[in-house]
Amino acid sequence: MKVSCTKDNLHQGLSITSHLMTKNVNLPILQNVLVKAEGGTIRFTSTNLEIAVNCTVRGKVEEAGEHTVPSKLFFDYVALLPNETIQIGTEADHVRVECAGQKTRINGLPSTEFPLVPKVDGEEQFQIPVEEFKRALSQVLFSVATNESRPELTGVLMRFYDGGGEGRLRLASTDSYRLSEATISVISPVSAERQVVIPARTLAEVSRVLSVFKDEVELPSALSLQLSRNQAVFVYGPVELISRVIDESYPDYEQIIPKDFATKALLDREDVIKAVKSASLFSKNGLFDINLRFNPAEGKLFVQAMDATRGHNESECAADVSGQPNTVSVNYRYLLEGLQALSSERVLFEMIDGANPCLLRPQGGQEAYRYVLMPIRQ
Repeated sequence: MKVSCTKDNLHQGLSITSHLMTKNVNLPILQNVLVKAEGGTIRFTSTNLEIAVNCTVRGKVEEAGEHTVPSKLFFDYVALLPNETIQIGTEADHVRVECAGQKTRINGLPSTEFPLVPKVDGEEQFQIPVEEFKRALSQVLFSVATNESRPELTGVLMRFYDGGGEGRLRLASTDSYRLSEATISVISPVSAERQVVIPARTLAEVSRVLSVFKDEVELPSALSLQLSRNQAVFVYGPVELISRVIDESYPDYEQIIPKDFATKALLDREDVIKAVKSASLFSKNGLFDINLRFNPAEGKLFVQAMDATRGHNESECAADVSGQPNTVSVNYRYLLEGLQALSSERVLFEMIDGANPCLLRPQGGQEAYRYVLMPIRQ
């Protein structure tokens, strides 16, 4: 292999693929990136056996070929090179890198040891707006379960359906203590409903890849998702990410979302965030409990916390409260994450009583995002 390309192109290809490397004592090749040159392009591939990422960049190919090099070492070294053309070649068991008077040899492993990344033929394909998808991922990924005892909850449910002549995508995640649901439009029409559970690690990697391209103007505004029976392929510009899907049924969470409420309160999001953060300093270690008390007569929300060793805190927030006076104890961390996932200045907090789930929604965009929070039962 003998190629040359700009530092920017090389750095971009490695920044997308080097992140996926994994330490595996039995398979040290997984710490390497496969560099393959052919037909005027250089393709970088990395995998952890669950996810594989390909990124293609432009370059001048004098001799086609392929080799693997340690991902992090190669990325870190390229980042230090001046912004000039970089020459890359292979000799025996190493890769030679030359740029502006610097000559480096990086030991690698032959490409024959690299795992085969399968070509996936998608049965269905959907076009998803990139900016909406990035926002929706930020609203659901934090509430995915980390415990592997229920594999389906370690992923995000993606449900494609027809919403009155327009394709829609609903993303949902839960760890049994709270539930996040975001709904966005999709560009391609949806002829038949399709559900798939994608591992949270995969979607976090997709989100990271999209953020790498945030300043690029030539890239498409939509991301392509191709689905087969047991794999999903995300394609965006020069990047292709292949992942397994979770072959488990996702729970029917609709039945836990309350429909009728005894108390509704319209709140200033920033005011409540500050009050919750203040109260959190006095919540009990391990329980992380704070108390929310709604008073319709005074038009206020009182946020309280008390710890026997540290003391007591109470803050009040102006609120448009309708219905009955009500009180609920919640985990302040879960409440904060729900509030921070919303972008509207005012939010709607709805509840039945202190023993039932509470619902948090943005003002005016009730269908775009819903966050369900389970109470702490005293």
